[in-house]
Amino acid sequence: MPELFSKFGPEMAAVSLPAWLDLAALMVGAVSGILVARERKLDLVGFVGLAMLCGLGGGLIRDITMQVDSVYMLSSPYAIPAAAGMGSIAFCFPGLLDRFSSLIEWVDIISVGLFALMGTDKAIVYGLLPFSAILMGTLTGVGGGMLRDVFLGDIPRIFKPSNYYALCALAGSTVYYGAVLVFWLGKSWAAILCVAVTMSLRRWSLHYNVISPNDVNLAPRVAGGVRRLTRRVSRSRSATRRTHHREK
Repeated sequence: MPELFSKFGPEMAAVSLPAWLDLAALMVGAVSGILVARERKLDLVGFVGLAMLCGLGGGLIRDITMQVDSVYMLSSPYAIPAAAGMGSIAFCFPGLLDRFSSLIEWVDIISVGLFALMGTDKAIVYGLLPFSAILMGTLTGVGGGMLRDVFLGDIPRIFKPSNYYALCALAGSTVYYGAVLVFWLGKSWAAILCVAVTMSLRRWSLHYNVISPNDVNLAPRVAGGVRRLTRRVSRSRSATRRTHHREK
């Protein structure tokens, strides 16, 4: 069992999570792209392309934005072959996907949780500021899906009113950062907590059909509140002046 709390305090923040977690996130992300390719009836290039976009896209956006160390998909000997290989196998053996087509939502959100975890952790390792680290985690979590939607000619899901998606990545990244650098929770436990929060929030929004709002206009409410406050202040001043006048 891993330690619940870090033995070495702040020094442990600079220790990266195991490399196999990066590969696991890549593979789960690739599966989410493959399922969409199967649903859209794409060709081999489409399967491989979406597998690579969803498996590698978020990390690519993160690494280009952070500009530290190397780009994971280029430095890892397994990243590109794994994503391309999974896309090719899925195209040649589509029956394997048909059995699990109902898992597309779960696979998608698991990949978001894993990518948010790895993105935030890399930002922590390189000492980014809190908001920067959380942003890197969120971008890594939704980047692959965003690129997938753009390449398919759709409005990215994170920009449309829908059940929580980007907010799940944001929540998971925030929880991981807080667990590691505020409460000094061991990274293994913080990773489990990050993925659990991401998945739970997504499942809650699906179960209760909680939709992110659109066309929000608070101006009338704010203007009405300001008018009411102004009238109250005016009445208060009038009452004060009358009181002073009687005293004189």
